[in-house]
Amino acid sequence: MTADPMSAGDAVEIRGALLRLRHATGLPVAFGGLVEPGRRHVRISELSGTATPALSALAVSSGFGLGGRAVALARPCAVTDYSVSRQISHEYDVPVAAEGLRAVVAVPVVVRRRVRAVLYGALRAAQPLGDRTLGAAVQAARDVEQALVAREEAAALMAAAVRPEPGPPAGPPAGRPSGAAWEQVREAHAALRALAPRIADSALRAELLQACALLTTDTSRAPAVRLAPREVDVLACVAAGATNGVAAERLGVTAETVKAYLRSAMRKLGVRTRGQAVVAARRAGWLP
Repeated sequence: MTADPMSAGDAVEIRGALLRLRHATGLPVAFGGLVEPGRRHVRISELSGTATPALSALAVSSGFGLGGRAVALARPCAVTDYSVSRQISHEYDVPVAAEGLRAVVAVPVVVRRRVRAVLYGALRAAQPLGDRTLGAAVQAARDVEQALVAREEAAALMAAAVRPEPGPPAGPPAGRPSGAAWEQVREAHAALRALAPRIADSALRAELLQACALLTTDTSRAPAVRLAPREVDVLACVAAGATNGVAAERLGVTAETVKAYLRSAMRKLGVRTRGQAVVAARRAGWLP
């Protein structure tokens, strides 16, 4: 079966989320896996804190066991004592018992209404997990969702930015699309700049910012003027036609903060208006 092209990246996100989940809750065991493409089961591939290989590569079908129930319902599910719970079926009692797990929570990772993965956290004692633990498990899943959405949006934006327009070429400068295609590049750049600061994963955030750099007009030279990252974010929004209020909403800051960054960028660029700032930023190599 052909592997999902996103699977390797998804697995990395799951691995990091499991480590964060254990750190935030003190749970001794966390594990998880992806919903395999074209199938309705989760393949357990990432293990953290396990003492045996009993759960490794286990395929959990939708609707069966705790994780399968989470997949079927697309919502978190938890049991205080897995071995005797009446809320779930018990097809996976043997590997769960081999690992000595009792209290377990399973949280689905849902992206665009499709369950992409399941994260589990567990104790080797039969006791309620508590709201704090359940909340941390849900937050770990949300972190993975955000990272996957960000990566997919970045890929889509990059594809849109470089997609050639139909019809005869209009003779743009080498390496640069023309007309509406170039406007797509600028819109993609602004969207990526706005998205990157909201990404908690530092590696993925750096990946998005590298994609932004590829969209600028000339990546062969260093910009002539030094701008702070947030100043570039604001200028990218302004270049896409956003007002201060819209830019503030996109960037998750206040309108006054946007104004402050814009004033600072204008001062560094030696200009007096928003339009001049955009032109100067493009000439300096900060914007496409």
